[in-house]
Amino acid sequence: MHASSPPRQNKAGGLYYGYWIVASSFLVLMLVYGAQFSFGVFFKPMLKEFGLSRGVLSGAYSLNLAMQAVAYIFTGKLSDKYGPRVVVTFCGFSLGSSYLLMSQVQMVWQIYVIFGVLTSIGTACALVPLLSTIARWFAFSRGLMSGIAAAGVGVGTLLLPPLCSYSIAAFGWRTSYIIIGLAVLILIVLSARLLKRDPSQPAPSVRGVPAPQHAHAAGDCTFQGALRTRQFWLLGGVFFLLGADVHSIFVHIVPHATDVGIPEVTAASIISVIGGVSIVSKVAVGIAVDRFGNKPVTVAIGSLMFLSLVMLQFSNALGVFYAFAVVFAFGYGGFVSMQSPYVAELFGLRYHGAIFGFALFIQGAGAFGPFVTGRIFDAASSYRPAFAMLAVLSLLAVLLTVGIKKPIAGRQDGGGNG
Repeated sequence: MHASSPPRQNKAGGLYYGYWIVASSFLVLMLVYGAQFSFGVFFKPMLKEFGLSRGVLSGAYSLNLAMQAVAYIFTGKLSDKYGPRVVVTFCGFSLGSSYLLMSQVQMVWQIYVIFGVLTSIGTACALVPLLSTIARWFAFSRGLMSGIAAAGVGVGTLLLPPLCSYSIAAFGWRTSYIIIGLAVLILIVLSARLLKRDPSQPAPSVRGVPAPQHAHAAGDCTFQGALRTRQFWLLGGVFFLLGADVHSIFVHIVPHATDVGIPEVTAASIISVIGGVSIVSKVAVGIAVDRFGNKPVTVAIGSLMFLSLVMLQFSNALGVFYAFAVVFAFGYGGFVSMQSPYVAELFGLRYHGAIFGFALFIQGAGAFGPFVTGRIFDAASSYRPAFAMLAVLSLLAVLLTVGIKKPIAGRQDGGGNG
């Protein structure tokens, strides 16, 4: 089909249909990750009711991340084959049902099965299909559009933890999980109806230069070819290290703040600050990726993460926690925004979902982070040694990024090692 005669089905209200894809992705990611990152708010009420150690309950979150990692392998491939609408619809049903079941748990093994396994499968059905689809719909503004969609994670992180905190105070943690489950199920299933896998009209032009239908820098590298490259494993290492940092903080920052005397509702606002600032950072980093490239931006992201984790060594006052939250949010928000564009730059788009999904599988190995952080606290009665460990991980991520070389354009076999 010629670009001069775009089909009407890709138009909606006169807008390029890709913008509706971005809007739908924004809402889905807001719900999925706002709910997941609210786990830290449920942490102490569940500890109190079940009489668990922090290491044991953190283990359920770590299992969730590990199972997400395994599921990413399949959700990427399923999205490439069947399209995002089917996969994200399943996300809504699976995730909503899982949170409804969480309201009924009576024993710790049930938390591990429901939150650790079932919830993780639903969560994994969102990120890869959505960001992979956006990469297909946009060429020149891929970083910006990925950042806007990923900003939904920040909005969810801004809104849901304090709402959950108030809901828990008013109705209890079980009823709060029922509310989350119903909202997630209904809104995600409806949003999935807007999704389409591929554009059949070109993306909007930039500065008068029309975007090709499937623009990419590295050619269409096969899945097997990507796994044979040095770039893939270095990038996977970056995902692994920074992922361990991010998830450890979201589980343990609220308990750490309450340990030093900050009230629980106020402590929950630290996560909200991270979420609010990350809304700006995701879009800003997306623009930076389009302008400066993925590698220098990723180096900056790891450096900010390192700085923020060093700041936690001095976090005894609320003002220090808020300063940490701002710096951490720029690193965390940028990390989410750069992932899909970096995979597209290095390996192209045809097998983007499968390659991106496997990279997130490697990231999921960083699920050890919350568990190890909890165990270090149990042993030392302090989070400071654990936060020092996380700072070292972010510094290692910077060093790995430096080693990633640019792709060799046009290679179809996964080349570009040199």
